[in-house]
Amino acid sequence: MKEYLQTLFAYDDWANREVVTALEALEVPPPRSMKYLAHIVSAERLWLERLRVEKQTYPVWPDFTLEHCKLEIAQLREQWKSYLASLKEDGLSRSLTYRNSKGESWTNAKQDILMHVIMHSAYHRGQIASDMRAAGFTPVLTDFIHGVRQGLVE
Repeated sequence: MKEYLQTLFAYDDWANREVVTALEALEVPPPRSMKYLAHIVSAERLWLERLRVEKQTYPVWPDFTLEHCKLEIAQLREQWKSYLASLKEDGLSRSLTYRNSKGESWTNAKQDILMHVIMHSAYHRGQIASDMRAAGFTPVLTDFIHGVRQGLVE
């Protein structure tokens, strides 16, 4: 399971970088797409901080520039690699109790939290693709299977 999660986080990193590249190519990225990208980045950091039992750095829906998102994605790539490498296989099923953004207390297995991070980001990347299309742009393809087929996910 740990190895597969490492693959999924490699995919997530690649897909986030693809979105940044697509938005950088536009003279003015759609504001809603930027809002979703900033949320992806902030939420990924938030979940990592919860897993590390650290204080939350950013709001859930921050107002980040594209450059800030790019920087965060690069930092998160290394931080997720480090976190996943530090986990023992049996540690994935261990529970973590945390407070969500509403202040509610929850307990979930770490592997479920990690899967949520991946799925949450993919969901919002889909919203970015939809928003870009609605704004008249061609969105980038960030499907997992595409990344695997092309050898873009290590």
